[in-house]
Amino acid sequence: MTPSHHEPSPGAGEVADHYASGYEAERLASGSGRIERERTRHLLTRFLPAAPATVLDVGGGPGGHALWLAARGYRVHLLDIVPLHAQLALAGSRRQPDAPLAGATVGDARALPWDAGTADAVLLFGPLYHLTAADDRRAALREAHRVLRPEGVLLAVGISRFASLFDGLRHGYLRDPAFAAIVERDLRDGQHRNPTGHPAYFMDTFFHHPDELRAEVAAAGFDVRDVYGVEGPGWLAGDLDAWWENPEHRERLLRVAGAVETEPTLLGVSAHLMAVAER
Repeated sequence: MTPSHHEPSPGAGEVADHYASGYEAERLASGSGRIERERTRHLLTRFLPAAPATVLDVGGGPGGHALWLAARGYRVHLLDIVPLHAQLALAGSRRQPDAPLAGATVGDARALPWDAGTADAVLLFGPLYHLTAADDRRAALREAHRVLRPEGVLLAVGISRFASLFDGLRHGYLRDPAFAAIVERDLRDGQHRNPTGHPAYFMDTFFHHPDELRAEVAAAGFDVRDVYGVEGPGWLAGDLDAWWENPEHRERLLRVAGAVETEPTLLGVSAHLMAVAER
C-alpha cells in the first residue's frame, strides 16, 4: 500500500534506531560529506550574526557544526531527538574545554524548551527532512520563529527532491528495481520510503523541491533571503576522493558550488538545500 501524505512522521525511536551505529559522527569527514561540511560552514560564516551570538542548533546531531561554532566564540545550545547524538556532542564539548557548548540535550524540534525571543539564530539542519508530515514541519518552523529575536536568522536545510536520483546514478543503486521504485516516489511527491531495510537507501524522510522549501519557510512568517544549493554538482564526481586530496582541485569544487549556489536551474543538483531567512 502506498503511504498516505497524512501518515505520521517517524517517531523518535525510529530515528534513533537509524542512527544507532553512530555513523553520523563520521559522515562529514568522508566522501561527499566533506563538501557538505565545508560549504555549510561557508554559509554559516556568511549569514550568522557575529559571535558571541546565541545559536540554537536544533537537530544538531553529534555536534559537527555546533562544536565548530562554539570554537569560534558562539554560544551554542544543541538539541537532538537522538540521545546518542546528544551524548556525542557533550563528549565533543568536553574535548574543547576552552570553547564548550552552552548545552546539549535531547528534545523535539516541534516543542523547543527555550523561551520566546531568546536566540539570535536557529539552525534546522535535520528536522525538515525527518519530519515527513507537513504539519510537523510547520510546527518546527513555528517553534524556530517563536524562539528567535526580531531580525534573528534561520538557516533551514532540506534534502533535494532529486538527491536519490543522482545518488542512485553515482553509486549504481538505480540498477536495483527496489531503489528505482523509491526514486519514483521521491520524484512524485518527495516522500522517501525505504521498505528494503538497505541502510544505504536511507530511512523514511521527506525530500524538498527548492520552491517548496522556500514556500514552507515563508509560510511560517519568515522573510526568506534565498535558497542555496549546498554541495553544488561536485558531490557527483566519481573520483571525489582524488579531487578532495588535491588542494587546488578541492578549492575548485568549492568555488564551483558557490558560483551556482542560487542558480534556479541547478539548485536541485545539490544533495542539500539551505533556506536563509529572517524573523
